[in-house]
Amino acid sequence: MRPSPASAPPSSGLSPSPGPAQPRLNSPAPNSSQFSCRQLDPDNTGFIGVDTFAGLVHSHELPLDPTKLDMLVALAQSNAEGQVCYQELADLISSKRSSSFKKAIASGQRALPRDGPLDEPGLGFYKRFVRYVAYEVLPCEMDRRWYFYQPRTCPPPVFMATVTLTQIIVFLCYGARLNRWVLQTYHPQYMESPLVYHPGHRARAWRFLTYMFMHVGLEQLGFNALLQLMIGVPLEMVHGALRISFLYLAGVLAGSLTVSITDMRAPVVGGSGGVYALCSAHLANVVMNWAGMRCPYKLLRMVLALVCMSSEVGRAVWLRFSPPLPSSGPQPSFMAHLAGAIVGISMGLTILRSYEENLQDQCGWWVVLFSYATFLLFAIFWNIFAYDLLGAQTPPPP
Repeated sequence: MRPSPASAPPSSGLSPSPGPAQPRLNSPAPNSSQFSCRQLDPDNTGFIGVDTFAGLVHSHELPLDPTKLDMLVALAQSNAEGQVCYQELADLISSKRSSSFKKAIASGQRALPRDGPLDEPGLGFYKRFVRYVAYEVLPCEMDRRWYFYQPRTCPPPVFMATVTLTQIIVFLCYGARLNRWVLQTYHPQYMESPLVYHPGHRARAWRFLTYMFMHVGLEQLGFNALLQLMIGVPLEMVHGALRISFLYLAGVLAGSLTVSITDMRAPVVGGSGGVYALCSAHLANVVMNWAGMRCPYKLLRMVLALVCMSSEVGRAVWLRFSPPLPSSGPQPSFMAHLAGAIVGISMGLTILRSYEENLQDQCGWWVVLFSYATFLLFAIFWNIFAYDLLGAQTPPPP
């Protein structure tokens, strides 16, 4: 059973309408087939009068589900004159949200019922999983309720599943070919793969991304695949494939470019740059919204995540500087982990704190994007000119 709608203040004359949720409308107006902006706002003030809004609610002509109606009641309560902004009403019905909308209803939060989807019994497996994702990712109760009750027509989180499946298939193919499943980089033929980033093949630009499909061994693949499925999939379900894939690939690209600048003799393998971008963004979001997060055992899970991530970095450092076999050459660098973490804390945190908000409307997003683009340009020029100017001795390409 859904949370019971909030009751409106006596002065506003608003009360949520009973009945099942109605379909969303994609029109710019609340109901373009029955109403127009002139009918709802005849004086062109940008607001809908309380009487007009209450009449639409009581006559069941305003197609809102109980959750959205609760939000509009809170919105009306937050306004000194009990008015509802026409544009905010239209955006709410079309499932568009903005920072101004969230700020407008912040003062009306107390009008919303405190019962959340966590307390709702009798849910099926899928809705229980959606509830778990809501409390795992979103720090605000209103955002969690919005996500929980929102109809889902978008595809499942295919990006993280596709990347993980591809990594497993590539690892199995090279494991069978090399007859080696642990520390594959010690095999002389491993670096001959066209997917590995190697400093001697910098001109082959695709290697700056495709190295994420190769892994040192079963231990690195298992660690990355586990984090991608446990953290990446919930993040993609909430924030969408476009944003999460952009963050993941930004971490991967930043990882290889950082290695090409700071560790010029080292190759790179593994998707750790993208994995650490997702993990660091999620952990930073949890820390910054600690009081609002409802994920169970969050302190214990935070400690375990930090220990595991630190252990993985320590293992990568040991592999980089441990004496390699004579024929294997330099081992993969660990700088991709650190670069991915930086991308996650900067770009990723901006994305995760903008649930269903337009990133292009936020100044902070453009600052982060400009900083990342500046780094990309610097890294490109570095790879073109710095190796020759500095006389860097790179290992011969395999």
